[in-house]
Amino acid sequence: MSNMNQYMETAEKALLHTYNRFPVVFDHGKGVYLYDTEGKEYLDFAAGIAVNSLGYGDETYTDALKNQVDKLLHISNLYYSAPTAEAASKLLEVSQMDRVFFTNSGTEAIEGALKAARKYSYSKYGTERYEIIAMNHSFHGRSMGAVSVTGNAHYREPFEPLIGGVKFADFNDLESVKTAITDKTCAILMETVQGEGGIYPATPEFLCGVKALCEEKDILLILDEIQCGMGRTGEMFAWQGYGVKPDILTSAKALGCGVPVGAFLMTEKVAEYSLAPGDHGTTYGGNPFVGAAVSAVLDIYKDKNILTHVQEVGAYLEEKLDALVEKYDCLTTRRGKGLMQGVVTTIKPGTVCSKALEKGLVIISAGSDVIRIVPPLVIEKKHVDEMISKLEATISEII
Repeated sequence: MSNMNQYMETAEKALLHTYNRFPVVFDHGKGVYLYDTEGKEYLDFAAGIAVNSLGYGDETYTDALKNQVDKLLHISNLYYSAPTAEAASKLLEVSQMDRVFFTNSGTEAIEGALKAARKYSYSKYGTERYEIIAMNHSFHGRSMGAVSVTGNAHYREPFEPLIGGVKFADFNDLESVKTAITDKTCAILMETVQGEGGIYPATPEFLCGVKALCEEKDILLILDEIQCGMGRTGEMFAWQGYGVKPDILTSAKALGCGVPVGAFLMTEKVAEYSLAPGDHGTTYGGNPFVGAAVSAVLDIYKDKNILTHVQEVGAYLEEKLDALVEKYDCLTTRRGKGLMQGVVTTIKPGTVCSKALEKGLVIISAGSDVIRIVPPLVIEKKHVDEMISKLEATISEII
């Protein structure tokens, strides 16, 4: 039995079975490639589910983490730390927001955003405005609050009753949002580009229309950019491509490029009436170690001009995927922005992902019929060509 099989057997016996894992044990990465424990090379076009935007082994990033490990990992939020202060300042600058709270995950960022919205409404209007409108086919996380606003019954039903006061409207259908609004509505929550639901970008008309409704009725717009933010669409945050600024913004995944960190951010208008000392907290959130990671990530994005790179390579990826869709009947549509792309297929996406893995290509699925392509943001056109070649070979073998 190989070492890889031994590791997989050990994991299956020890870990709670909440994931159906692919049969591979990754050992290390370099650039945009991963290597398993037996030395096989894989082109990574999943980036740890849109997390590893800098790929693997970026020296500036890893040196920043090593330096901070030697200094200080954790002190709690009862004290200040320089890395966290620097990270907060840099993140606010690129996000155009005013205040930030660091969390340990995207799910926790959603939890904080929901609490912030309800506290804002409570402070201004009392107990009668508490309803949150979320979108069908959305995904916001696995905790009880995040599941409550996730627009997929499959994720919600086993854990009901969930938190109350949540309604669901249809993404990119402004009339359905208008119908859901009442005098009890305090916030509208959506992903700027739906990820798990199948890679659906918001239409400009929809996002602008929702923003206008929010401004008219003092309803807070919460944009979840945990997956689509941090440069993935070619803007630092996807909303910046629409010119529709949220009142509350959530971030995670590529924010730490592998270090577990998330954040929810808000405007000063929200902060004035929202969370105060005693309303919210976290023991680990925003500790010096993750602060150093976020600070380094934002510096690298700037120094490497990541956004321009994503725009250029993203356009090339779209062109190549469109050609592939045109060529194969089993591929019906491409959707997405920048380096967040989805290809709708009549083949089971899981089958495609498994076969691609055998050929040394890491891709993942979204929804029930979408091949999701979310590579490290540092890929080059040659990597797009290699991915297309491996994906085409995979599809040809299946059909």
